[in-house]
Amino acid sequence: MNKIDIFDTTLRDGAQSANVSFSVEDKVKVAKILDDFGVTYVEGGWPGANPTDRLFFARMAEIELRNSKLTAFGSTRKKNTKASADSNLQEIIKSGVKTACIFGKAWDLHVRCALNTTNKENLRMIYDSISFLKSKKIEVIFDAEHYFDGFKNNKDYAFEVIATVQKANADIVCLCETNGSILPSEMQTIVKATILTFPGVKFGIHAHNDADCAVANSIIAVEEGCVFVQGTINGIGERCGNANICSIIPALQIKNNFTCIPSKNISKLTDVSRYIYEIINLVPNDDLPYVGRNAFAHKAGIHASAVAKLQKTYEHIDPASVGNERKILISDMSGKSNICVKIKGFDGFEESDNAVSSKKVMEAVKAMENKGYQYENADASFFVLAKKVLYKNKSTFFSLKNYDVRIEKDFSGKITSTATIKLDINGNEEYTVAEGEGPVNALDNCLRKSLIRHYPEIKNIRLTDFKVRVINSDANTAAKVRVLIETSDSKKIWGTVGVGENIIDASWQALVDSIEYKLFILNQVQK
Repeated sequence: MNKIDIFDTTLRDGAQSANVSFSVEDKVKVAKILDDFGVTYVEGGWPGANPTDRLFFARMAEIELRNSKLTAFGSTRKKNTKASADSNLQEIIKSGVKTACIFGKAWDLHVRCALNTTNKENLRMIYDSISFLKSKKIEVIFDAEHYFDGFKNNKDYAFEVIATVQKANADIVCLCETNGSILPSEMQTIVKATILTFPGVKFGIHAHNDADCAVANSIIAVEEGCVFVQGTINGIGERCGNANICSIIPALQIKNNFTCIPSKNISKLTDVSRYIYEIINLVPNDDLPYVGRNAFAHKAGIHASAVAKLQKTYEHIDPASVGNERKILISDMSGKSNICVKIKGFDGFEESDNAVSSKKVMEAVKAMENKGYQYENADASFFVLAKKVLYKNKSTFFSLKNYDVRIEKDFSGKITSTATIKLDINGNEEYTVAEGEGPVNALDNCLRKSLIRHYPEIKNIRLTDFKVRVINSDANTAAKVRVLIETSDSKKIWGTVGVGENIIDASWQALVDSIEYKLFILNQVQK
C-alpha cells in the first residue's frame, strides 16, 4: 500500500472558520487526539503572528507526540530583508519544532498587488526563507499559495516558483488551491502537468471548499501522484472550509488502498470527528459522509429491510469500519421491517415473536405520530416507547407525583427560574428544588438533583441541543409544540422528543425519556 502523509491543519487553518476559537488548552487536547489518531503532521499555528500559538508551542515543548510531527506555520521573509533577520522565521525557530510549513506566492498577481514587489524578489524571498530554515536542520514544507490560479494565468512563473523551491531543497511542495474555485477536471490537468515537469519533487495538495470540490480535488491530486494531503477535521476552515480529512482518509484508505493512518485507527474516525465538534462547541453536522449521524441512516422500509439482509445493498462501507453505526429511522414512511430491524438492534429486547412485536410497536408509533410525535431524530424516545409497549413497564426507575416551575423577575430586571419536583423513587419520596438559566434548565437541574443519589451513573450526562418546533401554527398561541432534546455522556449521543400545548411539559417528557434511556441501557431491564 502506498503511503499518503496526512497534514492536519485544524488548529491553524481550521481556526480561521467563523465561530471557531481555540484556547491553548483546547489546542493541546486536539494535538494529543490527532497524535493518537495517527496523522503524520499536526500544524499547531503561526507563532510569528499569534500570542496564543506561541503559548501553545511553549506548552507542547513539555509534551512528546508519539506518532505526529508538530509543525509551525509562517510566511516567507519580508521583501528586501535578510531571512536571518526576519522575525516571523525567528519565531518558528524559537518554537522548537523540527518541521515548518511556510507559504509563498505562486500567482504573479499576488506578487504585484499583495506583496507590492517584483517577481524576481518574490523568488528570492522563497529561496532565502527555505534555505535559512534548512540550515537550522528543520524539515520544510512549502505551501505554494494560489498555485492553481497562478498556473492558469502565468504558467511559466508558477513553474519558476516550483523550480526555486526545488533548488532550495524544500522537503515537500504543497500545491495550494487557495480560492477553492478549481473543478476536478482542472485539478487533474494541472497536477498532472506539474508532476510531469518536476518528476523529482514530492508534491502535496491543499484544497478549499468554495466550489464544494475540496475532497474530490484532494483525492484526484493523490491519484495523479501527490503523496501529501492537507485538510481539517470535519472540513472546518475559512469561508466554506477546507478539505475534510474525515472524508479523505476513508476514501483513500478503505476505497483506494492507500495508507494514511495506522489501519487499526480507522475505526476511531467518528469519535475524533465528534470530539473536535465538542472542543469547538459546535453542533455536529449529522449529514457529513462517513462520520455523520445520518451517514448510514435508512428511512424507507424497503431500504431498511434490504440492508438488514445484505449490508451493501444500501451502504457503501461497513459503518463500524469508521466507528459509526447504522441508524434505522422511524416515521410514517416506516413499515414493520424498520420496526423489526430497530428492535433487533437494541440491547435488552428479546428476538422471539418479532412479527407480533413489531406490529404492536408500529401501531404505538403511528398513534403517537397522530399526536405530533416524531421519532426520526429521537431514537431514545422510540426505545423507551418500545420497552413500555412490549414489556408493560411504565418505568422501573422513578415516577412523577408533581412538578412546579416558577419564573420571577425582580425590580432590577433579573429573571430567576425555579423548579420543584416530587418523585417516587423505588418507594422513596424525593422532594427537590433547583434553579436554572431558564424554566427548562431549572427543570432539568431539579430532575437530575432528585435522581443522582439513587442513580449516580447519570452524573456525566448533559444536554447538548434543545429545539422547539410549532406543529399546528394555525392555532397561534394555543398551538402544540414538539421539543427535541439531544443528550450526551461523552461517548454516545441520543435524541428524545416530547409534545404538548405546554412547552414546559413537552420538555419534561423529553427530559424523562433521556434519563430513562440511559438507565435502561445501563441496567438492561428485561421483560
